[in-house]
Amino acid sequence: METVVQTRYGKVRGSARDGVAAYLGIPYAAPPFGADRFGLPRPPEPWDGVRDALEFGPTAPKPGYPKPYDMLLPDPEIPGEDCLNLNIWTPFSGGTGGSSSLTPGGEGRPVMVWIHGGAFRNGSGAVSVYNGANFARDGVVCVTVNYRLGVEGFAYLPGAPSNRGLRDQIAALEWVRHNIAAFGGDPGQVTVFGESAGAMSVSTLLSLDLGLFRRAIAQSGAGAIAQTTDDALLVTREMAARLGVEPTAEGFAAIDPAEIIPVQSAVAAEISALPDPGRWGATTVASGMAMTPVLDGDLFPRRAEDAVAAGAGRDVDLLLGYTAEEFRLFLMPTGLAAALTDDLVGAVAGGMGTPASVVAAYRESHPEMDAGELLATLITDGLFRIPANRLAEKHAGSSWMYEFAWRSPNHDLGACHALELAFVFDNLGVEGSGEMSGPNPPQELADAMHQAWVNFAVHGDPGWDRFDAAGRHVKVFDAEKNPVVQDPRGADRAVWQV
Repeated sequence: METVVQTRYGKVRGSARDGVAAYLGIPYAAPPFGADRFGLPRPPEPWDGVRDALEFGPTAPKPGYPKPYDMLLPDPEIPGEDCLNLNIWTPFSGGTGGSSSLTPGGEGRPVMVWIHGGAFRNGSGAVSVYNGANFARDGVVCVTVNYRLGVEGFAYLPGAPSNRGLRDQIAALEWVRHNIAAFGGDPGQVTVFGESAGAMSVSTLLSLDLGLFRRAIAQSGAGAIAQTTDDALLVTREMAARLGVEPTAEGFAAIDPAEIIPVQSAVAAEISALPDPGRWGATTVASGMAMTPVLDGDLFPRRAEDAVAAGAGRDVDLLLGYTAEEFRLFLMPTGLAAALTDDLVGAVAGGMGTPASVVAAYRESHPEMDAGELLATLITDGLFRIPANRLAEKHAGSSWMYEFAWRSPNHDLGACHALELAFVFDNLGVEGSGEMSGPNPPQELADAMHQAWVNFAVHGDPGWDRFDAAGRHVKVFDAEKNPVVQDPRGADRAVWQV
């Protein structure tokens, strides 16, 4: 059946079935093209009548994933300029057929707003595994958000506002605050959650003290990632030189986004393959990504973990964690791990900022690892696990930590980056999840993990001990007993002096 809801900008028509109503492709900001390209997000134009919200809206300009990631991480591309849109799934109890103008079932429900990952250059709220129906089934209003990616959202362009993708996320959260009550949600009980670049965004938003959310969940992305303007300009200038334009907003505005994307992808691939701080800047290669949020002295003046250490975000409950073998996703499926040598391990890890003493200590304590496994472990810890520990410590008193340790049998992935997504959304078996997780992923693990996320959004407690520097309690999701472990792999952590 259909159901109609009034927003500030006009009415939207969604669809309802099995106790869940879905409203897809609702614009929260005007299309970021033409005169608005590289500008601040603006409110959408109001509309007359009822707008259909029955299909996902356009996705932001982005490249396709190369093989084999196009199969591991299905990433739909939907054409159109109205790409600053969001999707809502909410419990529904109105009628049995036909159409309805009733508000979705209930009111004052907790809200979860999902910020997708994709290295700040891929992804959207339309990815199948992010379908929020199962959160709505369990009494939570779930929202997934699109934001500008790559050059459009994150390149540092003189003459344009910085951190445009972050500003889009903030605009979406402001839209939620003003409109979500009409969908049965409580604007005062919002949890923002995300994975990878989405989690790095969540950590950044946490540090800004926006007052737009009560709780935050950061999956595989803590508060260490940010570029300086000088380092970000190195990337901008290289892309501009290859495109034959000036390294400014005006120069890039003369080029269609579709023409920029191949150059953007080539530069990104070079940075991740050989992270050279002398060429790209230390704050760029630390993440292995070409474009990330920029320390602009305005919206984002200091790294998230530094701001949190100074007290930012103290009123927001934080659940954060990582997968046990994050970086296997980037080394194993391509065969790159098998080609690595010991010398390359030191060069790549060192380029990303890993101290030589840490590399030497891991070599000594993990003699069973070949070069590929050693590099995967070093980057897993340096880019994900250790920053999560630091952020949790600095957000003392209101943090919970988890580790996702269940290992996929496919493609030698192990407990890799992004593997937990289908479990969190309770969407095992949707498009692409089988390629990541294999033929028989444990539903009981999805039940446990999804329920923990719901419990956190509803009650502010996922169901285990808070994290502190003394106890270091970490919930380990491994499909069997899911134990709470004190300081897992503490000897490796200590090597980083954390």
